[in-house]
Amino acid sequence: MTLMKKENTLSPTFSRFFDDFLKNEFYDWGHNNSSATGTTIPAVNIKKTNDYYEVEMAAPGMEKKDFKIELNGNRLTISSERENQMKENEESMYVKREFSYQAFERSFTLAENLVDGDKIKASYNNGVLVITIPLREEAKVKPARTIKIQ
Repeated sequence: MTLMKKENTLSPTFSRFFDDFLKNEFYDWGHNNSSATGTTIPAVNIKKTNDYYEVEMAAPGMEKKDFKIELNGNRLTISSERENQMKENEESMYVKREFSYQAFERSFTLAENLVDGDKIKASYNNGVLVITIPLREEAKVKPARTIKIQ
């Protein structure tokens, strides 16, 4: 006599569905830096100190002139659009040529009452765009103080 385990017909389907769901790009959106169109979206780090926020964007191979940074109300938008064109002489004919076009846009909503939009600064060095967003004086954390009882 041989014992056989009966397979549950719902289990493999559910298991496969669950595995597919975990591998789905919608589930892993926070760790994916490419869009649905296959273009790359630069990764960012955002840190906060007592005096400012700092946004670091990894964008190697670009130049300062490639970026456009706008503050519209409380929305900070960083964008870039760049087309790489190869120069060829008129006599040459190409068998294969791939166009190169890069564009991205990232937006961040700033708390209007916390940041000083007039003092935002940006720099680009060694492939990293750094945007410094100062906090308003009233938003900065004040050091502890002793209050004298009268």
